[in-house]
Amino acid sequence: MEPNIASNIVKIQTSNIHYLESGLESSPSILLLHGASFSAQTWKEIGTLKRLRSQNYRVVAIDLPGYGKSEPIANYQSEFLAKFINKLELNRIVLISPSMSGTYSLPFMIDHPESLQGLVALAPVGIPKLMTQLKGIELPVLAMWGSDDRIVPVEQADLLVEVMPNAEKILLPKAGHACYLKATNKFHDHLLQFIEKVLKD
Repeated sequence: MEPNIASNIVKIQTSNIHYLESGLESSPSILLLHGASFSAQTWKEIGTLKRLRSQNYRVVAIDLPGYGKSEPIANYQSEFLAKFINKLELNRIVLISPSMSGTYSLPFMIDHPESLQGLVALAPVGIPKLMTQLKGIELPVLAMWGSDDRIVPVEQADLLVEVMPNAEKILLPKAGHACYLKATNKFHDHLLQFIEKVLKD
């Protein structure tokens, strides 16, 4: 394990949930979810944990239930993130949510908008069926898509901007669905700018 990045386990219900963590517990928290083909390790490999830690944030990258080193939890998506956040006592949270993790992040944002400082939506699934619930939520949102996404169409970023008054869209040129892998440096730059802005407000 890289120095300053800890590999930890927390029990949610009866399941062991694995996560990577770096930074001071008193710092604002950046919580990184992941897509179906990835895990917490992805964020370590592309340098996201290191970049965020260098800006003095508390960075937590979770293996969602049934992925990476985490055990599965049945039928528990709606409240899983709330339990995890409470267990770790995360504060001033910016949530990073790609692809499949939208099944966790979007319902959490709808039910607990007061728990977040902002959401970075990296082509999360589930937007069209939640449009009514998302409408009018004032949480700052950065909808960041690869211009060549063939899995979750870029038009879904427009839906977020349409119904959420503090949402903005950024396209990463020539990047696909996992835009943060193709355009990592630009992704990090936009991510850090957004985090700095929402934590300052």
